Amino acid sequence: MDTVPVDSSLLLWAAYSPQQHRLRLKFRSGEIYDYFDVPAQIYADLLTAESKGRYFNQHIRHLYPTRRLRTAT
Repeated sequence: MDTVPVDSSLLLWAAYSPQQHRLRLKFRSGEIYDYFDVPAQIYADLLTAESKGRYFNQHIRHLYPTRRLRTAT
């Protein structure tokens, strides 16, 4: 997955695998999470949202199965 830097106070970058419908996000805290079964449109909308953090909180957080890959250091 290629990472895309995002202009956000919450996120550093986003990446998406269309084959697996997997969204990977790196937070400014240093944590990295995978979100599963995420439709491509959700990823596209995240990238174009005026507030990436607000969009994440309303449309992604707690709505998709999640796995933490790395904790903040």
